[in-house]
Amino acid sequence: MKGTTRRLVLAALFAVLSASSLFANEGSVTEVMAELVFQIGIILFAVRLGGSLIKKIGIPSVLGELLAGVVIGPYALGSVPIPMFFPHGVFPLHEGALAVSPELYAFATVASIILLFASGLETDIGLFLRYSVAGGIVGLGGVIFSFALGDLLGVFLLHVHFMDPLALFLGILSTATSVGITARILSDQKKMDSPEGVTILAAAVFDDVLGIILLAVVLGIVAVTSGQGGGQTLDFMTISGIAGRAFGIWLGFTALGLVFAKRIAGFLKVFKHSYDFSVCALGIALILAGIFEKEGLAMIIGAYVTGLSLSKTDIAAVIQERIHGLYEFFVPLFFAVMGMLVNVQELLSPTVFAFGLLYTLIAVLSKVLGCALPSLLLGFNGKGALRIGAGMVPRGEVALIIAGIGITAGILNEQLFGVVIMMTLLTTLVAPPLLNFMLKVPGRGTRKETKSSDMVSLDWDFHSDEIADLVIDTLLKDLRAEGFYVQMMNIDDGLSQARKDDIALSITEFEHHVTIETAPEDESFVKTSMYEVILKLHDAIGNLKKSSDPESMKRDLAEGQARTDRALMRLINPAAVALRLKGSTKEEVIDELVGLLAKNGSLKDPEQVKEDVLAREKSMSTGMQHGIAIPHGKSDGIESMAVVVGLKPEGINFGSLDGLPSKVFIMVVSPKKDCGPHVQFLAVIAAILRDKELVERILQAKDSEEVVRLIHGANQ
Repeated sequence: MKGTTRRLVLAALFAVLSASSLFANEGSVTEVMAELVFQIGIILFAVRLGGSLIKKIGIPSVLGELLAGVVIGPYALGSVPIPMFFPHGVFPLHEGALAVSPELYAFATVASIILLFASGLETDIGLFLRYSVAGGIVGLGGVIFSFALGDLLGVFLLHVHFMDPLALFLGILSTATSVGITARILSDQKKMDSPEGVTILAAAVFDDVLGIILLAVVLGIVAVTSGQGGGQTLDFMTISGIAGRAFGIWLGFTALGLVFAKRIAGFLKVFKHSYDFSVCALGIALILAGIFEKEGLAMIIGAYVTGLSLSKTDIAAVIQERIHGLYEFFVPLFFAVMGMLVNVQELLSPTVFAFGLLYTLIAVLSKVLGCALPSLLLGFNGKGALRIGAGMVPRGEVALIIAGIGITAGILNEQLFGVVIMMTLLTTLVAPPLLNFMLKVPGRGTRKETKSSDMVSLDWDFHSDEIADLVIDTLLKDLRAEGFYVQMMNIDDGLSQARKDDIALSITEFEHHVTIETAPEDESFVKTSMYEVILKLHDAIGNLKKSSDPESMKRDLAEGQARTDRALMRLINPAAVALRLKGSTKEEVIDELVGLLAKNGSLKDPEQVKEDVLAREKSMSTGMQHGIAIPHGKSDGIESMAVVVGLKPEGINFGSLDGLPSKVFIMVVSPKKDCGPHVQFLAVIAAILRDKELVERILQAKDSEEVVRLIHGANQ
């Protein structure tokens, strides 16, 4: 085995050394492509590591991906020479406006289009329109304060006029709000549908839309001033014309997209398979992004308009799900490339660092004041206004994309780009604890009691997790047959969404409870669907009882061969073995075994585990033959799969197949919602312990180490 491993290592080393010859021909297409694929491969590992590490301390993974890019970028480790392989470093510093290669930045550009397309799909246009007045006023207040103070800071520190592109970009970059970060906090605190929650989300969308429009205006101004030779100011009419054109193009395409959304969706459905029409939807986003770029607007605006147009269609959730793999591949790569553009040395210089801190302070205060003050005029009290202000603080994806456009266009230099990255990092770090604290302050955030949502919620309690799972699976299958597009939003949390035309169902499964939220006019449809599901399952279960005999199937478990697995047997260790159980009844033995699990630190709720294991015993005893019993169950009271072994040489009545007392007890418990080899372990241990002689040797073992050794030895 060691020899095989050594040969594999040598072969891999030889392959890498051979690959290094690709870099011998400087500047060739092959050399450029080889360098690019190496870079992307390294970035993928770096962003995953950075994101997972930063999440462990409660910070959004996007910051870990951004910092990973800083660390491996050309201004840090990326330019360190590696003899023979990368003489100029894995990420060498490129000359020109960009620190990375044009090829790598091209990938980041495609990633930004995917990111904004997905953001448009996720935008709740109904929520936005419903709360457009409150959200619009709050968002407008935040944009005005942020843009004005950001621009004035540029005027004051950079000694330029108010309409200078540098000052304008600092103003725009201060306006964006990260909808994703804010939504995650509101969801965790179960405040998504609160007055503050819906106002924040609507205002955040409004901010991003306004920020994107302002970007288009500023890019138009830059194009005109550069065409005039630069350094010239524009009169009010010229600026109004640029703004009108940019706003007109955006509004025109958005209006057309929303009006013809169903027809666009119908055209995409011609491709039948959900993967096909989802990829074609992304194709439309890329085409529209190119059109907007040709018209002098940013590509991300076209991508966002495409997503926004499709957000109300019945295929929106399916497209989100189908492009998720592309999103996970490209978007972290975008954040890493943005991090690579940060000149760490410049950022840490006293002047730039002080600029960054002051810009961050302005960015936080402008959002809090700009959004909180209008909120006071919209029926919110001081608590609610501060919650809204805090929720609007985090910057994120849009700010980074705009910054990337700024440095690519030569408007931002390395120092100002670093300042923007610093502001984005700090506001994203400050916002979650600030908003969490404000949401936990007791008391409502409005002056008057607010009415509940106009959605109806229907609940069913099936008294069994397994039955609830079966109901959900059958319901989703029936909905697909009805022409609904179903998306499993979060399998672990039991969240699903089904949409067809204007009908939208939000389906939640929590333990043995099933809840469906929908519009009042669709309540009858939901009740009828659930009735048909229950009737179908009732008949199916009746037929199952007639056509099968669990008792005879249980006897068959002792027959035939089973695949052994050493890794599974490692779950049995000496610390989890009791040589002399004291219990004289089934309940007492199970209680003792659960206590042994708790002693080993495997449980978070022993009573819940005991209840779930006994519930499994009530359906049919786990007493096998030859003195063996394998009590087991799945429970929310345990964090990871665990096994304990107990011996009772004199035996007790455990309802075994052969009617004999059970003497060897092996209990396995797994989390309910966790994927693990629960049944596989049961099959392996049952196969091992059908050996009568082995069972006798286990019962005669002198210590727990010998018990484990005997079981492991039988698995060879």
